[in-house]
Amino acid sequence: MTRRTLLSTAAALPAAAQSTSSRKKVNVGIVGGGFGSSFHWHLDPGCTVAAVCDIRPDRLQRLGEVYRCGNSYKEFRAMLKHPGLDAVGVFTPAPLHAWMAVTAMKAGKHVISAVPAAMTEEELVEILDTVKRTGMKYMMAETSYYRPEIITCREWAREGRFGTIFYSESEYHHEGLIPLMYDDRGFPTWRHGLAPMNYPTHCTGCIVPVTGERLTEVTAYGWGDGHEVLKTNQYKNPFWSEVALFRTSGGHSSRISIAWHIAAGGTERALFYGDRMSYVMQRPEGSPNTVFRIAKDGQTQIDENGYPEGKMEREKFTQPDHLERLPEAMRVKSGHGGSHTFLTHEFVSAIQEDRHPSVNIWEAIAYTLPGIVAHQSALKDGERLKIKDYGKA
Repeated sequence: MTRRTLLSTAAALPAAAQSTSSRKKVNVGIVGGGFGSSFHWHLDPGCTVAAVCDIRPDRLQRLGEVYRCGNSYKEFRAMLKHPGLDAVGVFTPAPLHAWMAVTAMKAGKHVISAVPAAMTEEELVEILDTVKRTGMKYMMAETSYYRPEIITCREWAREGRFGTIFYSESEYHHEGLIPLMYDDRGFPTWRHGLAPMNYPTHCTGCIVPVTGERLTEVTAYGWGDGHEVLKTNQYKNPFWSEVALFRTSGGHSSRISIAWHIAAGGTERALFYGDRMSYVMQRPEGSPNTVFRIAKDGQTQIDENGYPEGKMEREKFTQPDHLERLPEAMRVKSGHGGSHTFLTHEFVSAIQEDRHPSVNIWEAIAYTLPGIVAHQSALKDGERLKIKDYGKA
């Protein structure tokens, strides 16, 4: 058995089943006291929060209270010099993610970063090159990868239950973001006018890991209404919503819809259509998680128009939370569908086991770059564009 096989086999085991008694604890520094305070580093038996950082006193105080850490810093570079620091969690505004990740890795720290990994393809390549040069571990904290539904679908796909997934779909709809586009002084934040497809990973983070295929081509369209936000933002983005149709490396189709202004319930969901089984995640309008299969008896039935129709079996699926896979102290409810505890533990475990984490830089590029290219397609009125594949770990 090769070292790679051994490590991948260990990584596939339920986390709680892997002994942590002999592992060195990972000392983590957290920067960004907004979203960064919603994770569970203090509950992971393999982790200690050694330092916290934020320029805002209120958020710095919150980080210290949540993670029970008295080593606080107002300046990122100063925190990187904290004695014994092994890793950094970057939970700052999106335009800072790539710079902070690269700076931390060059300082000898492993990095977990909030999404998106970067704002441009050039920044993604810089992170990739830094990982290769420094040998540091990098993980993008994409929540969809560890949503319980996607954990289940990833395993079903590996087991071959879907057969061939020839069409997949994902939606991220979030009406009402305008208040977050301004700070308490009325100045624009990083979210002000952000193109929907520049924040794609809640969708691609469902599709790519389940299908096992890269998104290789795209044609996309956007919609906007000329609102002042769409006319004045730093990104020169004119769209509230964008819809993209992707071709996958397996020759299949995938549709992604992302909207900041939409008369529909907020959602992060996906569906997978296979030739043996299909799965549809619950919708905000009320339909449950549902599994469809072609009836085993192979019978056909006659529809209301008198045409033969294949008989289907439909099952409301009761979704397990998979918390038994985590250390006991971490089996708690967490954000984004229960994914935060899984993200926390996977990053810590990857460092301890000296392996690339699940959503490593190669996966981060595969989730982030398709959205960047899709937005370019939308700006070009749906021109079909290629998406470069940077490979896998």
